Amino acid sequence: MKKEETRFFQDIHKFNEIYKLPINEKPALLGVERLENFKKVFQEEVNEIDEIIQKYKEKEQSLSEEDKIELLTSLSDWLGDMVVYIASECKKHGIDLNKTLEIIMQSNFSKLDENGKPIYDERGKVLKGPNYWKPEPEISKYIKQRLSE
Repeated sequence: MKKEETRFFQDIHKFNEIYKLPINEKPALLGVERLENFKKVFQEEVNEIDEIIQKYKEKEQSLSEEDKIELLTSLSDWLGDMVVYIASECKKHGIDLNKTLEIIMQSNFSKLDENGKPIYDERGKVLKGPNYWKPEPEISKYIKQRLSE
């Protein structure tokens, strides 16, 4: 565990230790079966949003303050669980999630148009502007550096 890690990433390390899950300090592939199992469990986690959506639909017309808190609590727990699951998987594969997200966010900032404004599609999804650069080459460079340390 690196000293500069935040409490969250320290807790992920501790979680993987306690539950005897793999911990890799360098990037590592753990096999196709590991990825397939991750996909199945993650899909189950993603599908839990359906329960929150259903509760929201049932109460949407007459949401009380208590209902709003309950729905926001469920949403927070659901999103947090997915982040924890992803962070734990990153730790298993020796992927520095913090650095990876940093690279991806810088790539996202490159999506702006020539005037520095975001571009959206009809759903509100951010589209790529003329200065967009893909994060994969930078991530690849970082992984190569980590493997050579």
